[in-house]
Amino acid sequence: MIKFLVKSFIADYENTSSPDVRERYGVLGGGLGIICNILLFAVKLLIGAVSGSIAIVSDSFNNLSDCGSSLVALFGAKLSNRRPDSEHPFGHGRSEYVASLIVAFITVILGFELLKGSFGKIAEPSMVMLSPLMAAVLIVSVLVKVWMYSYNTYLGKKINSSVLMATAKDSLSDVVATLAIVIASVLAKTFELPVVDGIIGLIVSLLIIRTGVGVAMDTIGLLLGKPPEKEMVMKINEMVLSGEGICGVHDLVVHDYGPGRAFASVHAEVPDNYDIVRIHEIIDALEHKITEETGIHMVIHMDPVAVDCERTNEIKAQIIAVIKGYDERLNIHDFRMTDGENRINLIFDLETPQDLLDGKTDVAADISALLAEVDSRYKAVINVDRIYE
Repeated sequence: MIKFLVKSFIADYENTSSPDVRERYGVLGGGLGIICNILLFAVKLLIGAVSGSIAIVSDSFNNLSDCGSSLVALFGAKLSNRRPDSEHPFGHGRSEYVASLIVAFITVILGFELLKGSFGKIAEPSMVMLSPLMAAVLIVSVLVKVWMYSYNTYLGKKINSSVLMATAKDSLSDVVATLAIVIASVLAKTFELPVVDGIIGLIVSLLIIRTGVGVAMDTIGLLLGKPPEKEMVMKINEMVLSGEGICGVHDLVVHDYGPGRAFASVHAEVPDNYDIVRIHEIIDALEHKITEETGIHMVIHMDPVAVDCERTNEIKAQIIAVIKGYDERLNIHDFRMTDGENRINLIFDLETPQDLLDGKTDVAADISALLAEVDSRYKAVINVDRIYE
């Protein structure tokens, strides 16, 4: 059904890299969420009030918070599509991440409020009267939430939307919560244990809090900056290396300013005897090609390297053998040397994984000592580069 709605309400729905299309996907997901959650809230609140179940009332207000979340998602989609301005030259794409954080905050606050009510129900339990009709309505609400999880996941993956994926996770937790309520009501009636309702309400509240905290942590990670996906790194590197005359690539850095608003830079190694005008044309064409195929605004820096000097290549091979023996993940670039009779300066950048930088070991000092063992004349001048991939 969601595919039918997408085709009916979103023009050019396959062009998900378009900001306007992304906005319409977000509006569709948020609008459906508002309608479904308002209906579920009204029905569950009525059932909870009639049956006297704090667990059902708790779940109804969870649906009300979901309605607010869908509203935030809708406005987040529209706000993130605003064009760049003088104060925000990289656009407003991160508004979607802020919207996700607001959704998480609302969810956590509501969870704590319902947690307090559940403790009261445990302290003063009362029997829950849940008729077969009420149970049937709750089961229908489960089916609605399963559909909401499905369409939010579909839309979220389609446009790589953090807020829609957060809403999908919330819908899945609602499925578990509502099923738990039905089970609690059956157990309370079968074994005459009214305290079960309060306990299940407690579990539902904790589940709501856990969902909110999880969404918040994921969103904060996006706001602080995460490394790009490995598949994207491989694709960009392969595209750069496909350029005529390019013999190496390093220092790829991707800056994420929200979905569809990523900027990246990378260093491309080229022979030092290559025609500079020709290589500029090649790199310029590559920048445009990468931007068109990935949606990432790319800037490529040219690094000339000596490829015809046997002496330089021989010593570079020695260095690579040493660093790979130390840690297979290490790489070097921007290598040059000053060759002397009693002293040979080896100057290069060392690409180093984050876990090695976090450790107590001085990687540069270790590599320098290992190179001195190869030849006592080797004096390494190492610039340690953090790997951002």
